[in-house]
Amino acid sequence: MKSALEIAAAVRGGQSALVAVEESLTAIRARNEELNVFLYVDEDGARAAAAHVDEQVRRGEDPGLLAGVPIALKDNLCTTGIPTTCSSKILEGWKPPYNATVVDRLVAQGAISMGKTNLDEFAMGSSTENSAFGPTRNPLDPARVPGGSSGGSAAAVASNMTPISLGSDTGGSIRQPAALCGLVGVKPTYGLVSRYGLIAFASSLDQIGPFAHSVSDAALLLEAIAGHDPLDSTSLPEPTPSLLAHVNDGVAGKRVAIVRELVDGADEDVVRAVNKAVETLKDAGATIVELSIPELHLGLSAYYLIAPAEASSNLARFDGVRFGNRIDGEDVTAMMEATRTAGFGAEVKRRIMLGTYALSAGYFDAYYGQALKVRTRMIEAFATAYQQVDMIIGATTPSVAFEFGSKTNDPMAMYLNDVFTIPTNLAGEATISVPFGTGEANLPIGVQLLGPGRSEARLFAAARVLEIADGRA
Repeated sequence: MKSALEIAAAVRGGQSALVAVEESLTAIRARNEELNVFLYVDEDGARAAAAHVDEQVRRGEDPGLLAGVPIALKDNLCTTGIPTTCSSKILEGWKPPYNATVVDRLVAQGAISMGKTNLDEFAMGSSTENSAFGPTRNPLDPARVPGGSSGGSAAAVASNMTPISLGSDTGGSIRQPAALCGLVGVKPTYGLVSRYGLIAFASSLDQIGPFAHSVSDAALLLEAIAGHDPLDSTSLPEPTPSLLAHVNDGVAGKRVAIVRELVDGADEDVVRAVNKAVETLKDAGATIVELSIPELHLGLSAYYLIAPAEASSNLARFDGVRFGNRIDGEDVTAMMEATRTAGFGAEVKRRIMLGTYALSAGYFDAYYGQALKVRTRMIEAFATAYQQVDMIIGATTPSVAFEFGSKTNDPMAMYLNDVFTIPTNLAGEATISVPFGTGEANLPIGVQLLGPGRSEARLFAAARVLEIADGRA
């Protein structure tokens, strides 16, 4: 499949948008049963949207940045009249009465939604094994996981079902699957992309972002969805940033820090890839410095108190009363208990219980309150680092994609997959994962570039340097 930039250019030049849509549908039919990527494929809607784009071109109008480009949407983004399940039985069959802001922006830019992709239930997981509708498989090796929680969106792009997709990142849920599937994945600055219509996991951590094969396509997609939204109270009051124009700016004169805590514990192949990436940036004109940010070692512990606490609050709305599925009981209390028992999976229940405990009287200050203090320390530590450097480089994940079932019985082993990605969510800053080299079984390795808030343009430029050096340009 062509890149998003190539498809949009062809459609503006007069090629029917149906060409890319039918190519996407053919690819979905070929591998979706094997990989379990899409939970819902909107064939009729995609063809109708393509016809609308073609009509705009015929009238001499510009359909937008993503003219005729097929895209996959993670199934925690609300879509009018189309099932939005969060891969949970409790929302099975639920059709929202409104679109997420990012969905409306995609339509306004001419993108064509092909449907909704699988995820760990309510975005809680690192492997897409926690979906109520079965796991998604890694297109590069179906015996291995695609990462999570946005595994379906990553697999859609990695299998060329769509050239781009959207996921959400709460503790690494875009960057981690991007690394395991050999893609570019971006966690934008908190507030750069509207969260309106994203079904919340942890409201102070969640951000929507792109998957793509290339840095340029990722920049294009982020540019299409970013910008202020009055419907989201946490949205930054700024216009859409210019990103695509800066992907070839390079890194000459930039100061880049290799941070020990963002490679400690990674497999040897991953460490080698990060070190090679550091040398690549140095050869391209960057100044390399070594930094230690000890506070990053506390990120995992703080995250697994803050995120479950917010999830406990956010998921209280799924009670069988207002929307979603309902299991009848003798009274309201029995009905709610039966609904939530049947509707939520084991991992969601685990996190709700952990979060409820952390927020309970007598434990709030010792657990949740303490975690917030650690978060503040981490934000301050990043701020100090960025006074010295323009960006930070490290590993995205400790290893390449792992085999199905290898970590499902050990929650801590699973949680450690996010040890390098979580700190940026806690700080609310920008990060991009770019493929760089291979490891075990010739599977891809992701290198992570971190920057302060609103530094996406410089991160895309650095990622582009690595992309070219890795032979992916």
